[in-house]
Amino acid sequence: MKRCQAEPIGQIMQKFLREAGLETPLLEHRIVQAWSEVAGEVVASYTGKVYVRNGILHVQILSAPLRQNLMMGQSLLTQRLNAHVGHQVISSVRFF
Repeated sequence: MKRCQAEPIGQIMQKFLREAGLETPLLEHRIVQAWSEVAGEVVASYTGKVYVRNGILHVQILSAPLRQNLMMGQSLLTQRLNAHVGHQVISSVRFF
């Protein structure tokens, strides 16, 4: 029996997730999980809540001076997080 139109399983899963509306929530979860790795251990130790809402990553920083420093590098953090996941998931990072 000859196979026609064989596709890799990764493409099939990605297509399924997209059609089921699960691709965006999965990517948002990956962004949240990547925060501590991309930001580093020291920053992660001062981090409280991390969540994505409306394409914006919201991060609770427990140290005001650290929050101020991170605000200066928001665009770089956004680029690194999106690159880590491999998709354009978030448009910015907001610290509170």
